[in-house]
Amino acid sequence: MRKYLLGFDVGSSSVKAALVDATTQESLRTTFFPRVEMDTVSRQKGWAEQSPEVWWDNLCHACHRLLDKADIDRNQIAAIGISYQMHGLVLVDKDKHVLRPAIIWSDSRAVKIGAEAFCKIGPEKCLEHLLNSPGNFTLSKLKWVCDNEPQVYDRIHKFMLPGDYINMKLTGEINTTVSGLSEAILWDFKENQLADFILDYFGIDYSLVPNVVPTFGEQGELCDEAARLLGLPSRIPVTYRAGDQPNNALSLNVTEPGEVAATGGTSGVVYAVTDQLAYDQGSRVNSFAHVNHDMDQTRIGVLLCINGAGSQYSFMKNQVARDGTTYEDMERLISSVPISSEGLRVLPYGNGAERVLHNQEIGSHIINLQFNRHGRAHLYRAAIEGIAFSFNYGLEVLRGMGIPLDMIRVGNDNLFQSEVFTNTVAMLSNCEIEVVGTSGAAGAALAAGFGKGLYPTLKHAVKKQQVVKRYLPDGDNSEYVRAYEIWKSDLEKLIHSNSQVVVK
Repeated sequence: MRKYLLGFDVGSSSVKAALVDATTQESLRTTFFPRVEMDTVSRQKGWAEQSPEVWWDNLCHACHRLLDKADIDRNQIAAIGISYQMHGLVLVDKDKHVLRPAIIWSDSRAVKIGAEAFCKIGPEKCLEHLLNSPGNFTLSKLKWVCDNEPQVYDRIHKFMLPGDYINMKLTGEINTTVSGLSEAILWDFKENQLADFILDYFGIDYSLVPNVVPTFGEQGELCDEAARLLGLPSRIPVTYRAGDQPNNALSLNVTEPGEVAATGGTSGVVYAVTDQLAYDQGSRVNSFAHVNHDMDQTRIGVLLCINGAGSQYSFMKNQVARDGTTYEDMERLISSVPISSEGLRVLPYGNGAERVLHNQEIGSHIINLQFNRHGRAHLYRAAIEGIAFSFNYGLEVLRGMGIPLDMIRVGNDNLFQSEVFTNTVAMLSNCEIEVVGTSGAAGAALAAGFGKGLYPTLKHAVKKQQVVKRYLPDGDNSEYVRAYEIWKSDLEKLIHSNSQVVVK
């Protein structure tokens, strides 16, 4: 009997869904919903909130879009996997009702709370035990709610990551994973347990933490209400859950030390796997439990994140480009402009505090715009180059940690569909870039198959991949390097200026 797998990838822009044939590992259908990006509400500078109920509603729509024209027996769906936007905070009461909008990954309101905790607990203890500063992550956001919305805090039954909430809606169960706790900065890697010392420091009630289940394995079964809303049979098991970046790495077959993945969506990410409890002294990059990390096998994902990546480029499309302009149109125009955009430069950091910049919020900047020389094509190229330069800036941090960077695997979507962008990253970083035809939703589906026991190993679950294209750092890269060094000088002057303002 044929078996099928379902995967959902709940991002901040849309919910993606994939239907996979468990035997052939072929992605049969994919879709996403909504067709326009989900709204992010910013009630104050640096805030970013979304409605968890909207995520769930969009997931239901995506599921119907996926299956309505699929000629399959839905009783043959063997398992469901979940990928989700990391670092968000969802709060529910004892009746599982959401208490306030989710504070999502790009929200920077808790930066000061995390920085103070890092200093008072002690950098050495935080880095050795948590591999990170508490930073602007989930637990610091919960402390912000405790301090600023006590009437909400007092009603909390459990706090969750976005994926935990989706699992709750699917199964009725409230639980989380070690990988999830690590991204919330709540896992003690040295003691292999919940980081009780940081809960004590923040004064957070231990009872608010969900129970822990494995990343792979049954995390609940599809409940009757969810089955009705999704048009599926009840009791399908949910057998996998992970944040979008660990899941993306898994989808690209990046699970072992020395393997590196990258994405260029709303944010830009490079994710390198190591078998060491690695951390950056300045917390400019962050380390989390990878999907296959356990007590007997250390697998840490070192994550570089650039908040202002695809978000900046979509701004150019929606606010600068003429109506009806597509990304393909922009790419053609970009190709008509030389490397360095004839002196026009863009810093893409306009989507909140940037960890790689020590959590500074410097904003986006257009530099050296000349009205009689530069047009839309120059702006597009300067924007895409600025994102590529910000990737390289972060890769320098990873190399400084001793992480080898020879080849990067990426999905065939978002920014990496741009030849100009991908080639710029390859030439600057001196890395081969392998573009793979897969998606996070399909990866989540295959991982669910492993969690269900359909595949003997994790590598087997994601072994069938099609390499769409390779970018090799061949030829003279001096023009790229010259443009990057000027851009980097602009950035470091701004960082220095901004830090002086903060100190004053």
